[in-house]
Amino acid sequence: MSPVALSLEGRRALITGASGGLGLHFAQVLARAGAEVVLAARRADKLAVEVERLRESGLRAHAVSMDVTLAASVQAAVAEAEAKAGGVLDVLVNNAGVSGEGFFLQVEEAQWDAVMDTNLKGAYLVAKAVAGRLVEHGTPGSIIHIASILGLRVGGGVAPYSASKAGLIHLTRAMAFELARHSIRVNALAPGYIETDFNRAFFASDAGRKLVSRIPMRRLGFMQELDGPLLLLASEAGSFMTGSVIEVDGGHLCSAL
Repeated sequence: MSPVALSLEGRRALITGASGGLGLHFAQVLARAGAEVVLAARRADKLAVEVERLRESGLRAHAVSMDVTLAASVQAAVAEAEAKAGGVLDVLVNNAGVSGEGFFLQVEEAQWDAVMDTNLKGAYLVAKAVAGRLVEHGTPGSIIHIASILGLRVGGGVAPYSASKAGLIHLTRAMAFELARHSIRVNALAPGYIETDFNRAFFASDAGRKLVSRIPMRRLGFMQELDGPLLLLASEAGSFMTGSVIEVDGGHLCSAL
């Protein structure tokens, strides 16, 4: 395959939950592949710092404030992103999410709603706003939902999260079916346990090490190990892929979660 197939030159990408962690990493990957990126999150101050760093590296980046749980915020942010990027957004990485840990009988309604509103409703709101603009302009595009292996199998103490990610995976397939006629591809990336600044302390604990021991590759994944699958789904290299779920988990789904 020619490296040109993985290029995102001329593309405009929106990444939600991009103030840190995987979202920020995804923005960096897409920008280095040639896309003009728009980072979206609620923390405008954090976004401004990260966008400046990207620009200092010679990359094209912008920031918009967005609360994915509020339709008005999403609509305003997508319009602002288009204005800053100079056109319709043709790559979307729906990454914003929260964990909502707790065993089922201890989960309060407010916690359930917070997880569902961010992980599932939020993805729906942003995808609808972006896809609607693509259809309006007759522009092909790629929508990538960041799911999880916990949307395919379950683990203890994460019922709301697992339910939200399972819903997101099924939403991916439903959207793929309906939007294919508009040349909009919709796929999901389902990471296993990936090391980040947010979870490093847990995985250094006894409980964390026990969990890692159940991964067939006996280690956590690294954020850069998601780069290839992300670029495949975003670029023309994955031009005949829609409704797919790519698992990147070190074989975890082959064993007990």
